[in-house]
Amino acid sequence: MDAQEIRSAYLEFFVARGHAVIERAPLVLREDPTTLFTGAGMQPLMPYLLGVREHGAGPLLVDSQPCVRAQDIDEVGDRRHTTFFEMLGNWSLGTADVEQQVRWFAEFLTTVGVDLGRLYVTCFRGSPEHGIPRDDAAARAWVTVFTEHGVAAPLVDVGSRADGDREGMRGGRVFLYDSEENWWSRGGGLEGTPVGDPCGPDSEVFYDLGPEHHDPSVGEPHPASEGGRFVEIGNQVFMRYRRTSEGFVALDEPSIDFGGGLERIAAAAAGTPDVFDVSLLRPLVDRLEELSGRTYAEDPRPFRVIADHVRAATFLAADGVRPSNKTHGYVLRRLVRRAVVHALHLGLEERFADDLVAVVAETYGESYASLVEQREELSAVLHDEEARFRRTVHRGLRELEKLQGATVTGEDLFVLADTWGFPVELSVDEVRRRGMALATDWREVYALHRERQRTRSRAAAR
Repeated sequence: MDAQEIRSAYLEFFVARGHAVIERAPLVLREDPTTLFTGAGMQPLMPYLLGVREHGAGPLLVDSQPCVRAQDIDEVGDRRHTTFFEMLGNWSLGTADVEQQVRWFAEFLTTVGVDLGRLYVTCFRGSPEHGIPRDDAAARAWVTVFTEHGVAAPLVDVGSRADGDREGMRGGRVFLYDSEENWWSRGGGLEGTPVGDPCGPDSEVFYDLGPEHHDPSVGEPHPASEGGRFVEIGNQVFMRYRRTSEGFVALDEPSIDFGGGLERIAAAAAGTPDVFDVSLLRPLVDRLEELSGRTYAEDPRPFRVIADHVRAATFLAADGVRPSNKTHGYVLRRLVRRAVVHALHLGLEERFADDLVAVVAETYGESYASLVEQREELSAVLHDEEARFRRTVHRGLRELEKLQGATVTGEDLFVLADTWGFPVELSVDEVRRRGMALATDWREVYALHRERQRTRSRAAAR
């Protein structure tokens, strides 16, 4: 199955089990000022998960929610990170049959071709000091499901991530971790849970890419490791508690919230470690190969950055965001500008945004008709920003080349930004890409020069 088929199969799977399909929320939630963008499938559902409202479609819900996480922008370029992704989600509001949820997700994965033998699962080990027992319901359910599919499933109590880095997997399939890894709250972990909020243990599902993908410098491999061998494809949150000023108490009406990355599930189903090989991103890569005459295999990083950033920018523009130097618009501007810089790495001196917006619209049009309906307008938005920045980027890169062989300082970066209009984050990207030396105190020096400039500007305005 390709990713589009997996999306449809997911919705159909849960509709057949009594869930109502809900419309996707916009990427900018006007009623939620706490974040710039919708960054998780659960975010638009928070009023219902918190019990503030009852959902008009009922207690069982399912959707595929586009998300943007701008904080991941500097990570894009590897095989798994993207700023834009789709989150498959299903919810059970006011009821919490843990075993049923585990079985449903495992069954769905098998129907789309994911090998359960490549999956590893984490659950909450409990916190006696907070009076919260370990999550035996989720752990037992996963052990049972694995066993029924002929997969040995020893249960191992890891403890913390640091314990896992030191001791490794110890032959386990289902692992118990502390609240830093397997407790959901809006504040993160048990201690970060805000008073009054619902919260609970979660169970994360990881796909094993294979031992050859592990970085031993971080320690032994285990699911919560940062070593790269395991990639999370889904997380089931079991909201069973509420924090009070006295501690944690059981909810009268617990809920279940599941979220899984569509691109990552599709990659797992295809048996590839690279999300840019799945059918939602590969068409962009293919078009870039045609435009540039280069191959993805030669140097995948610029292909990944451009494909991700243009896709994210197209969806943001479709939801009404326009390039600017403030908040949402600044993120869109930064996405387009980073794409332009990486396009130059591929030798793309001519406009490319129009071509790629058309690919995004064609790839997603069946599920997101607004992309097709607005295609000309979206192309114009991205093209105008591309053309504007191309005039700046050539000057900035020429000046940066003059610093080759020297250590680039915060003052150098300030001059590039202030005199030549080359944004500091793009200068830093280029310095690192070219293997140039970057002063360790560049941030402090850059901030000092910027503040001096502001002081002079204020004085001149008086």
